[in-house]
Amino acid sequence: MSVPVIDARELRKTYQVGGQEIRALDGVDVYIETGEMLSITGASGSGKSTLMQVLGCLDRADSGRYLLDGEDVSTLTGDRLAAIRSRKIGFVFQGFHLLPRLSALENVELPLLYAGIANPRALAEAAVERVGLASRRHHEPNQLSGGQRQRVAVARALVASPSLILADEPTGNLDSRTGAEILTLFRELNNEGRTIIIVTHDPEVAKCGNREIQVRDGRVIRTTASTRLLLENPGVASQGA
Repeated sequence: MSVPVIDARELRKTYQVGGQEIRALDGVDVYIETGEMLSITGASGSGKSTLMQVLGCLDRADSGRYLLDGEDVSTLTGDRLAAIRSRKIGFVFQGFHLLPRLSALENVELPLLYAGIANPRALAEAAVERVGLASRRHHEPNQLSGGQRQRVAVARALVASPSLILADEPTGNLDSRTGAEILTLFRELNNEGRTIIIVTHDPEVAKCGNREIQVRDGRVIRTTASTRLLLENPGVASQGA
């Protein structure tokens, strides 16, 4: 039996805001098989972004256990978490987060330079070509459309060949047609074997994966098979979390 990419149990995270205690995560369990494509949904303040930050090793839970590819990362140091992020996880954000004075190719190459990975330019060239932007690789972000900038961000996320890609509202700054193109690109990457997690409040975006994890008040309230999975496997039924 294969090891799940994510096995998180009883995750809890509390913040102090203006003297008030906010339970961002209140006993969350998440189990994700390698090669899944799924969405995490919920209203603003539901805890979905905090969950993404913990699953992406950008933050740590106050308590609970988190196994990433079978490794307990719950109590690792900041340096160890950074090493895991650079090796195993790619991130795509709503705001693109591209450096304005670097070309598309240089933006994709940058994390490889920081990580000291050999042949960074060749890997960056391959990633840019993979997302269909080889002809625009020398353009700076302000010379690219919103969809092209997001493709650069996707190329940067996959350039180190991570097993897991976390996307936080990746279509939020895009029109519907361009957003659909980005989701198609994610499906292609998923078909190549990558695990894709999309955090979104958009119900249409949530349908693109095989499962939807719904979060409210820091808890997983429901896990459902998406429309896509139900069409492919009519016998699959929704299940409560």
